[in-house]
Amino acid sequence: MTLRLNLALQGGGAHGAFTWGVLDRLLEEPDLEVAGITGTSAGALNAAALKAGLHDGGAAGARASLDRLWNDVGALVDLRVARWMSQAFPIATAFAEAVSGALPVSPVAVASQVYTPYAWGAFWQNPLSEVVARFDFGKVCQREGPALFISATNVRTGKIRVFEGEEISPETLLASACLPTVFQAIELIDPATGRPEVFWDGGFTGNPALFPLYRPDLPEDIMIIAINPLRRDCIPQTPVEIQNRVNEISFNSALLGELRAVNFVKRLIAEGRMPKGAMRDIRVHLVADEDLMNELGAGSKLQPSPGLLARLKSAGRAAAEDWLGTHRSKVGKDSSVDLRGLFG
Repeated sequence: MTLRLNLALQGGGAHGAFTWGVLDRLLEEPDLEVAGITGTSAGALNAAALKAGLHDGGAAGARASLDRLWNDVGALVDLRVARWMSQAFPIATAFAEAVSGALPVSPVAVASQVYTPYAWGAFWQNPLSEVVARFDFGKVCQREGPALFISATNVRTGKIRVFEGEEISPETLLASACLPTVFQAIELIDPATGRPEVFWDGGFTGNPALFPLYRPDLPEDIMIIAINPLRRDCIPQTPVEIQNRVNEISFNSALLGELRAVNFVKRLIAEGRMPKGAMRDIRVHLVADEDLMNELGAGSKLQPSPGLLARLKSAGRAAAEDWLGTHRSKVGKDSSVDLRGLFG
């Protein structure tokens, strides 16, 4: 059976390598058709790599494109500083990593509560700039292939901004991945208004946004590849643990709101209280590894070591394999997620 579906790719820094693994496995399916992709932060980078790669050489090209992306990210060592800084101060970087591993709390995470990326002044450089610059945006913005949607948060209005088509650029990808405690806000001329606007990470308003995928020309199946855990059984106690959980909850809130709306519409349709065809009957699928994401510390999101990325990719492939074996037959027929149970 043809797997025709949309992909919704979450953000989460280096943990986005889990999505790399999921996509790598899905792209081995010869009858897979990705119709639409919505991505935020690391999910936006994965989405752009996937779209460009599919245009370049089909599934094989997409897998190669994702490999290049995460090899580039792994070479950065630390997402808080540009490569030249980590190369200029290797001893300081190694010392920080050693201290982080030896203490029960992360000194770097504590410092982020009082540190601002603007403290560097003219010396600051976004470490992801060199990564996104390697994308061929002629392919990323192609009309052919999957519809692509990239989300960012307008700092002044607090509203989500979804970029698509020729609006997508290196700046929009950087905006989507702009965690304000780590990166300086991204300023760009919004193609929709022609005015300069300032953006932060899209995760604040949609991680990821599902509504762009409700277009009538796209399938009703949406696969969410989640890397931000919904549940943590351990109660956070240290300042760092508390802040991390606050971030996870806030970054999940917009997605949960959209899923509640989907569940509400599905219930109205099932009960015959909505005319057929008036609203789309979205089928939701979810690929995740909550156990692994609960195990990983928040600091690892900003330190993409090759070992961590390889572990996450392997976990993503395993999660996709499990989903295919268990739920593949539901595509086109029914959701493989119990939405009502998800909110219980």
